[in-house]
Amino acid sequence: MKYFIIALFCGIALTAQNNHAHHDSIKNLEEVKVQNAAKKKIETEMKMAVSVDEFLSSSDNISFIKRGAYAWEPLLNNMSTERSQVTIDGMHIFGACTDKMDPITSYVESNNLAAIDIKSGQEGSLHGATVAGSIDLKRRSTAFSLEPKWKGTYQTGFEFNNKQFFNLGNVSFSRNKFVAEGSISYRTADNYFDGNNDEVKHSQYNKFNTSLGLAYKTSDLSSVRVDAIFDVAKDVGFPALPMDLWLSRALITSASYKQLFEDGLFRVVDTKIYYNAIEHYMDDTTRPENLVHMDMPGWSTTYGLVSKANLKKNSYSSEISLNAYDNLSIAEMRMYPQDRSNRTMFAFSWPWVTTRFAGLAMNNSWEISEKSQINMGGSLGVNYNYSKYVEFNWIFHPGASQEKTRFLPSLHAGYQLNIEQFNFSVGTGYGHRAPSVSEGYGYYIYNSFDRYDYIGNPDLKNEISYEGNASAGFKNDRFSIQGKVNYFYIQNYIIGRILSMGSPMNYQSVGVKGYTSLDYATLLNLSMNVSYDILEHLHWKGTLTYARGTDDKNGNLPFIRPLSYLTSLHFMHKNFGIQTSVNGDLEQINYSPEYGEDLTPAYTIWNLSADYTFKINKLRSTIQIGAENLLNEYYSTYADWGNIPRMGRNIFTSLKVSF
Repeated sequence: MKYFIIALFCGIALTAQNNHAHHDSIKNLEEVKVQNAAKKKIETEMKMAVSVDEFLSSSDNISFIKRGAYAWEPLLNNMSTERSQVTIDGMHIFGACTDKMDPITSYVESNNLAAIDIKSGQEGSLHGATVAGSIDLKRRSTAFSLEPKWKGTYQTGFEFNNKQFFNLGNVSFSRNKFVAEGSISYRTADNYFDGNNDEVKHSQYNKFNTSLGLAYKTSDLSSVRVDAIFDVAKDVGFPALPMDLWLSRALITSASYKQLFEDGLFRVVDTKIYYNAIEHYMDDTTRPENLVHMDMPGWSTTYGLVSKANLKKNSYSSEISLNAYDNLSIAEMRMYPQDRSNRTMFAFSWPWVTTRFAGLAMNNSWEISEKSQINMGGSLGVNYNYSKYVEFNWIFHPGASQEKTRFLPSLHAGYQLNIEQFNFSVGTGYGHRAPSVSEGYGYYIYNSFDRYDYIGNPDLKNEISYEGNASAGFKNDRFSIQGKVNYFYIQNYIIGRILSMGSPMNYQSVGVKGYTSLDYATLLNLSMNVSYDILEHLHWKGTLTYARGTDDKNGNLPFIRPLSYLTSLHFMHKNFGIQTSVNGDLEQINYSPEYGEDLTPAYTIWNLSADYTFKINKLRSTIQIGAENLLNEYYSTYADWGNIPRMGRNIFTSLKVSF
C-alpha cells in the first residue's frame, strides 16, 4: 500500500492486467507497468506553437474581445472578465490596467502551462464568487522520479505576416526527493497586415516570460514547493485604442505544502500562500496626432492563501477550498500638452482601492450507480472594499460608502446519467458577485469603443445569477455528437448608462456614463460538437455555437457572439499529419448601438497546416508549416474593438525538439 501511495504522489499511473478471480484464490501479478500520466498539450490540431489566447479560443464557450494582436480579453459564456474568475493555480491575480489591456492570461506563456481548467457558471465558485464561471491556468509540475532524470523542450518559429519570431524553452530535473524546472520564452512581432494588405499600425509587441519551480519531498507522503513567474511586455501597440503600452511587469510567486493520507476520509490537503505584483504603464507618446497627451499607469498587489482538501469514501468524493486574498489596486491619469513637464491634470482612476475576500467552498459528488451521479456544491464568501480617496466618487455619488462589506453565497447542483452509448446531464445554479474595482470605484475610465468616460458607483447592488444547464450526447467507435445549453437570468445586471451630469475629461469622449444596475438581463448559450472517423487515419470534427443576450427592455447586450461554426479534417499516418479547417461567423444582426456596436458582416476563414515528426539520435523533433486565413480575407468580428481588421494571410513555421 505504501508503494502505491508513493507512486500516486509522484503523479504516475499503475496499470496491471485485471482478470476476474474468486475471493479465495491467489493471483501472482507477472508484470506491473509504470508510465507517466498523460497531460493535454497546450496546442491545437491546427497549430502547435499557439499562444495562451489562441489555445483558449479553441474552446467553444470562450470568445475574446480584441483590441490588437496582444492580450485579448477572454469572455467565458459571452460575459466580460468582471463576471468570471481567472486564476493561476488557484491564485487570484488582478490586472493593473483600467482598459483591461492586461488580462491574467497575458502573464503566462503556453510553455509554462500544463492544462487549463474551465468551469461553467457556479461550478467555478470553488475559485471565488462568479457568474460566468472560472478559468484556472495550471502550471507545469514535474513529478518526482525514482532515478535522476532530465527532460527538456525547445520550440522556435516564424510567422510571416507580422514577422513574429519566438523562442520557447523548458527544462526539468527530477529525482526521488527533489525537482527543479524552469521555462523561458520570448516573442517579438511587428505590425500585421490585414486582408487588403494594408498595414495595421500600432499592432506590434514584445514579450518575455520566465518561470522557476522547486519541489522537495519532505516524507513519503508530503512535499513542499516554491514557484515564481516573471513576465515583461514592452512597446505593445493597441490599434483600437488611442494609446499603447510602454511597459508591463508582473512577478507571481507562491509557496505550497502538500500532504497525502494513506487511510481515512481525507486523501490530499494542499495549502499555498502567494504574492504577486503587477505594474502597467499606458501612454500615447507614440501617437503624435493626439492634441493632448495622457499617461495611465496602474499598480496591483495581491497577497493570498488557498487551501484545498480532497475527500473520498466509497461512492462519495468531495473537494473543499478555503480562499482568501488582499488586493490593492491603484491607477492614475496624467494629462499634459506636447511638453510632458507641463502637466495640466491629475486624477486617480482607481483611488487606492483595497479588496479583501475570504470564502469557503465545497463540491460534492455521489455515484448513485454505475450509470448515474449527483453533483452538489456551494460557497459563502465575504467581500470587503475600502477606497482611500473616496472624494473622487463623491463628485458623482455624494455620501457614497468609503468601505463596503458584502456577503456572496453560491449554490449549484447537477445530475449525470450514462445509458450505454448515450449521456445526459442537467444542472442549476445560484450565485452572487460583487462589483469590480472599476464598476464600484472607477473614475473617468475612457471606453474607446463607445467613446464615453465611465464612472463607478460604490453602492451598486450585488449581481445575482440564476442558472440552468443541460447536455445530451451519443458516442460509438466512430461517431460522437454532444449538445450543450445554458441559460442565465441575472438580477441587478451591471452596465454603463449615460449620466445627465458631468462633462467628459478626455477630449475624444462624447459623454459620461455611470455604472448602474438593470432590473435583469438574460443570456442563452448553445453549442454542438460532432466528430466522425471517416477512415482509420482521417478524422472530421464540427462545431456550432450560438448566443443571445438581452436586457430588461429586450435590448441587445454588447459583445454577444452570433452563430459561429468550425469544421476541420485531420489526416495522420505514421509520422506525417495534415489538417485543414474552415471557420467563421454569420452576420451579427443582434448588435447594440447604445454600446457602440454596429452590424458585423459574415466571414469565412480557411486554414491549412502540415507537420512531420522525426528523431535525431534521442531527440524527438516535429516540424510544422501552415497558413492561417489562406484566402487573405478582409474581415473583422463582433468582438474586434472599433472594427479593427483581423490579420490577413499568415504563413507560419515551427520546429519543436524534445529530449
